[in-house]
Order: sequence, then structure tokens, then C-alpha cells
Amino acid sequence: MTLLHALDLLSTFVFALVGARVAADRGLDYGGIAFIATVASISGGTLRNVFLNLKPVWITDPWILASILGAVFITLTFRRVTHVGTLLLILDTFALATATLSGTQLAYELDIPWYSCIVLGIITAVTGGLIRDVLCQVEPVLLHRETIGTSAAMGASTFVLLHALDLSTPVAVIVGGVVVIATRVLSIHFDLHLPKFVK
Repeated sequence: MTLLHALDLLSTFVFALVGARVAADRGLDYGGIAFIATVASISGGTLRNVFLNLKPVWITDPWILASILGAVFITLTFRRVTHVGTLLLILDTFALATATLSGTQLAYELDIPWYSCIVLGIITAVTGGLIRDVLCQVEPVLLHRETIGTSAAMGASTFVLLHALDLSTPVAVIVGGVVVIATRVLSIHFDLHLPKFVK
């Protein structure tokens, strides 16, 4: 198992865990919790691969589904339902960074134009959470707070810029991931948001 594969599994697990907790908090049944966890964790990567004309990873990698089942099992085992806490928020931020850079790097390796790499990195990172919130009938976090999309865009853009400066892929991935995490942490800590349209 490569480091990138391990990080992909970890991000899948965390996205599934957060999705399962949100679903449990909304009072969904076991099937609903499992469905939301699955959608939240694989939608971004699946959509990215569809755009790139690639087979979705979960079709051929049983560990992806195993990580989702693990997240659902943990959620159902620890039955006390609480809102997503600090620990899950930290893990979710790390998963956001991993998904962003995973999507951006994959697109870059396929010689996709740089701007498309950035878009695909963002799609990989935010699609699952957006669909999760819509299905759970909560206001999507992506659209109104925490600058999740901005964090992903900053990290993906950093990756592309560093590659343009001929830095190695590992360095570009690490620095891009740090930018994603730093942007989100700062936006939460200082309550920063993109400007809202005022009528």
C-alpha cells in the first residue's frame, strides 16, 4: 500500500464518518446513515473520475468500501448522537486537504490543463459534503461558511504553481495540503467568510 493510497483511504473514512454522524444527528435510520456515509465519501472522487474518463476507484478497490463500513460501524456502535465535534472537524480538514491534492495530482498526471486540474481538485474535495448536506436537509456548509471551497481552491492552485516552478510532486502535495489546512483553520478561528450578496 502506497502512502497516497493510505491517505486516500483515510480521507474516505473520515468523510464517511462525518457523513454518518450528520445523518445520525438528523435521525435517519441505519440504511440512511450508511447511504449518506457512502455518498459523502465517494461522490467527489467518482465525479472526478467520470470527467477524466476513468473507472471510479471504489469499483476495483475493496478497501474503499471497507473504510466506509468501518465508519458506519463506529457511528452505530457509539450511539450517543452529537454534532460534529472538534476532533472530527480536525480530521475532516485533513481529509479535505488530502482529497484536494489527490484530485489535483491525478488530473495533473494525465496532462490536463492547469485550470482544469484546479477545478477537478475542488470537485474531488467538496462534492461529497455538498450532496451530504442537501440529502440531510441542512444548509450546505460549502455555500455559506468556513470557506471550504476557497480552501480547496487555494491548495489546488498552490500545487499547480509549485509544479510550474519545477518543484517536485511530493513538495507540491505537502505544501498544497498545508495551504488547505491553514486556510480552513484560519477561516474558522477568525470567522472569515466570502462576501455575501446583499439586496
